[in-house]
Parts: sequence; structure tokens; C-alpha cells
Amino acid sequence: MEAIVAAVNIRFNLTPSNIVNGDPRVSEWFLMNNLASVLTIILLYLLMVKHGPAFMEKRPPFQLSQLLVVYNFALVILSAYIFFEMFAVGVIRGYNLFCQPVNYENTAIGLREASVSWWYFISKIVELLDTAFFILRKKNGQVTFLHVYHHSTMTVLCWYAAKYVPGGEKFYNGGFNSLIHVFMYTYYGLAAMGPQVQKYLWWKRYLTEFQLVQFLGVNARSIFSFFSGPCEYPTWINVVALLYSSSLLLLFLNFYLKTYKSKASKSN
Repeated sequence: MEAIVAAVNIRFNLTPSNIVNGDPRVSEWFLMNNLASVLTIILLYLLMVKHGPAFMEKRPPFQLSQLLVVYNFALVILSAYIFFEMFAVGVIRGYNLFCQPVNYENTAIGLREASVSWWYFISKIVELLDTAFFILRKKNGQVTFLHVYHHSTMTVLCWYAAKYVPGGEKFYNGGFNSLIHVFMYTYYGLAAMGPQVQKYLWWKRYLTEFQLVQFLGVNARSIFSFFSGPCEYPTWINVVALLYSSSLLLLFLNFYLKTYKSKASKSN
């Protein structure tokens, strides 16, 4: 399947000529040279979403509180690590605010940049377990179109980025997203501890607002990049980022208005 991606890269001039088959530095890393396995994971994920609730229908929900505490705080650590590495690489390389190309050099900082891109992709695979835990706990109301769309598409998009453009412009979006996930999985980890901590979880609404700010920021950066002059980072990726981020912005905004504004109007 990588040959098909390479042919598309060549046909539409999507990557530098020496990267059409992927960044050679990451080619031996886990799943980087195996798109079929990534797509299989997504297919199994979608099958779980489709058939999982029916499988659990006549079964009692699993009690996973202890596992969820460990899982969520493990993702807090992973997300914090990714954010720190993306921020550190940006500072060391002196990232440009409007346009930052990828460093394909086989140097310490170049490999560090590629490595954290790979970890960001791996985090998206791990986060697919969010949905599995919802289904096992019979929290099917949490498995919305927004949830499934976001998780499944991010995995594939991050695979492509880690294999072909591991760094550069992507770090602004990935770093912001990882910072949000630090707070988000902290919230989920605390919530899994039980009702005794519920009084400390008044800030869930602000997580969604933080996410909305994230998408607005991604859109603004993508638009600014179109006017920042020649840039070695592929313009088409910024176009895709703009369209994808806009779709998430609309979906999250719809969720926010239904969840919080409707509650506010009812309370009045």
C-alpha cells in the first residue's frame, strides 16, 4: 500500500522528490512502513463501534475504575512528554511563527523531531481505547459521530505526517493538541476515581472551549501560511489541516451549544 501512496505523492508532487517513499530515518520504526496494519486497526475499530454495543447489550457493564485511572494518567504523562518535546524542538530550532519546514537531516535534533512525531502518531492509536472503554462500560452515548470521526481520521493523518513530514508546521497543531490532552486525560483520570472527586470537576466545560480555541488557532495558522511567502512545508497539508480543523470546529461547536447552552437556557 505504501507503493500506492508513493505513486500519489509523485503524481501530485506532494512531497520532496527524495521523500516520496517516506522519510528514510523512520522507515524501520513500528508501523511506519505498514499502512495496511494501520488501516486494519482502523477497520477493527469501526467494527467494534458498530457491533460492540450489541455484544454488550445483554451483559453487565464492566467496572474498570482502577484500570481507567492508570490508563488516563498514563496518557497524561505521554501527552505531557509529546508537548514538551515539540515545544523544546521548536525553541531549539527557532521555529518561524508563520512557516516552518521539516528538518530531514540525520542529526540529533532532526531525529528528535522525527521521534516525537512518531510518538504523537502512537498516542493516537492508544487513544482508540477510549472508545473500547466506553462500550465495555455501556456508555454508548459517548460514542458519537464526532468521537468516532475524530479518533479514526486522526490516526491515519498522523501516520502520514510521521512518515512523510515528521515535524515543522505540524508541531504547532500537535503541540497544542497534546497540551489539551494533558488537561483532558487529567479530567478523565480524576473522574474515574469516583464521586468523591466530582466537586473538583467543575471545569469540564472549559476543556471544550479550549478545544474550540485550538481549532481556531489551527485555522488561523493555516490561513496565515498562505500569505507568508515561499515555504518548503507542503502547502497542500496546510489546506487539508484547514479543512479538517474546520470540520472539527463545527462538530465541537455543535456539541458545545447542545451540551452547555441548552442546559443554561433550561435552567433559566
